[in-house]
Amino acid sequence: MKRTLWLFLIFLLLGGGTLWYLQQNREDDLMRGLRAERNFATPDIDQIQKIVVYHRDGETIRLQRQKGFWQYNDKYKVRPNVMVNLLDAVKRMEIKYKPSKAAVPNMVKNLAGEGIKVELYDGLNNIIKAYYIGGSTPDERGTYLIMDGFDQPFVGHIPSWEGNLRMRFELKGEDWKDKTVFGESLLAIKTVSVEYPKLRNRSFKLNKLKNGAYEVKPFYPTTPEIKAPYREGSAESFLAGFTSLVAEGFETENESKDSIRQLLPFCIITLSNDAGETRQAKLHPIFPDQSLVLDPKTGQWTRNESGAVERYFADLNNGEFMLIQDRVFKKVLRGYEYFFGR
Repeated sequence: MKRTLWLFLIFLLLGGGTLWYLQQNREDDLMRGLRAERNFATPDIDQIQKIVVYHRDGETIRLQRQKGFWQYNDKYKVRPNVMVNLLDAVKRMEIKYKPSKAAVPNMVKNLAGEGIKVELYDGLNNIIKAYYIGGSTPDERGTYLIMDGFDQPFVGHIPSWEGNLRMRFELKGEDWKDKTVFGESLLAIKTVSVEYPKLRNRSFKLNKLKNGAYEVKPFYPTTPEIKAPYREGSAESFLAGFTSLVAEGFETENESKDSIRQLLPFCIITLSNDAGETRQAKLHPIFPDQSLVLDPKTGQWTRNESGAVERYFADLNNGEFMLIQDRVFKKVLRGYEYFFGR
């Protein structure tokens, strides 16, 4: 009898312990699940090596971390400011509030129809987390969010920033691409040539010598060298202009692109760096008034190309066709005489 009683007590203890253990595990799993469905922020952005954004129309954006920059779809550099804004959202986005049960069906419908899926990966191509970003609340101060694999949507935001955080993820195509035409540090520049096909006497070549000094020579052999004294610091001042020269936009879809490329450019800028890389831009001016006017002497209609040029088409040697502004690039549109005293 005593033996049976002891066995019964042991059974109760073991059974109770097992139930307690299972209950604790269920509670732990529940807590982990609750944390996971709410944990949108990724504070350690350095662990992120790849971000993939899926749009509902089928377009997929792949952003890969490279040495010193991010790459878009394995081909283009990403615009630095765009990537800063995106990583800031990835790092700081959090739940603003949990919606009421009545609001959930419409939020789920919005996320299912318009949601952008975002996947974050580490260096071993393991997924860190994935979530969907939907539309915004009526006041534009919150954004619909739901973690992949969960059913509960939330309204999210970026603390201390007002607006729809979706806008930081929904860029497409060329909106991701870096608009930099020239972006080289002064010390890394080896040579620069500025050629004006119709102004040969203003064309020049600038070379960095082994001792770190610079020499400026005419671009064309037929152009006489200027004998006036060299202006100290003029080469450094000129080269500093190439640190950040950014285009206004891309003109990839311009119907006249191929025709424009066949024309004689106003200016050809070629830069090479110490790493042996060469960047070239051919500039074609866009005249403010290109109406046809009648020449009274010849009786012929000609194109009126009067007025100051404010923009150029830039034809780059990497295949890009861009729109640039004169006010941005005029600091490097110098003539041969710029480097010498008078």
